[in-house]
Amino acid sequence: MFGVTILGNNSALPAYDRHPTAQVISIQDQSILIDCGEATQIQMSRYKVKRSKINHIFISHLHGDHYFGLIGLITSMGLLGRTTDLHLFSPPGLKEIIEMQLAVAGSRIPYPLHFHTIYEAGTLVETPKFKVSCFPTQHRIPCYGFTISENKATRKINKEKAIAAEIPFSYYDELKKGNDYTTKTGAVISNALVTDPASPNKKYVYTADTIFDMNLVAHAIDANLLYHEATYLEDQTQKAAERFHATTIQAATIAKEAGVNRLLIGHFSSKYESIESHVIEARTVFTNTDLALEGVTFLVQ
Repeated sequence: MFGVTILGNNSALPAYDRHPTAQVISIQDQSILIDCGEATQIQMSRYKVKRSKINHIFISHLHGDHYFGLIGLITSMGLLGRTTDLHLFSPPGLKEIIEMQLAVAGSRIPYPLHFHTIYEAGTLVETPKFKVSCFPTQHRIPCYGFTISENKATRKINKEKAIAAEIPFSYYDELKKGNDYTTKTGAVISNALVTDPASPNKKYVYTADTIFDMNLVAHAIDANLLYHEATYLEDQTQKAAERFHATTIQAATIAKEAGVNRLLIGHFSSKYESIESHVIEARTVFTNTDLALEGVTFLVQ
């Protein structure tokens, strides 16, 4: 499964039973945490998210509503007996903050904790199952969005044709990579004769906090699922710009121009008790828009 579970969808202030930003991405048997606002642990317990499956945490920027829950999560993982490595990715400053908090409390983390500082766009993690890359967004402090994509084989084995060509099973991994097979007699069996193209790798794009920026279209092109902040309704366009945030219509415009399959909007201002108007407004520009509702898992498809 490739899905995104929303743990927090509000902006700076928790309000109306909405919590600051946090999302868990499930991809095959792996879990990735993006941002870690207040109440992330509580939300994990509420929605049955297993902390032990999280090995990578990505913090978009160092505004409190995106990482104030992190120190609690880190220490709880230790109290629960974690021994496996945990990798943290963020713009500069997080390592010093976390190490100071641990030192002041006299806390010792019983598992390897690795800090990775983000300075520029590029690939952050690549495993046989997934790839995570980042790109800068325009916010008041250094901030990065993330692209999480599948890392599947490039070709599918056509078993009937492979067996008929007498290609040994031990060579199938090479066929998946696109390599031809050479028989013992020196004959070359073209890869295209015994494999089929694999379906495109699915991808999820998380744009983090940002002012309206058409440059984001290039990063969201053909995404299966795009998350874009929509802190304000369109009548607050000036306030959104002043605070380096975006509106519903602006988020929908990015989705439309990028040709994404589906748009999620979140990071709602606490000035709104109801957020239904957000999705109604966004759908006037991009029909396939949904609210990033807490506790809901959205499939990347």
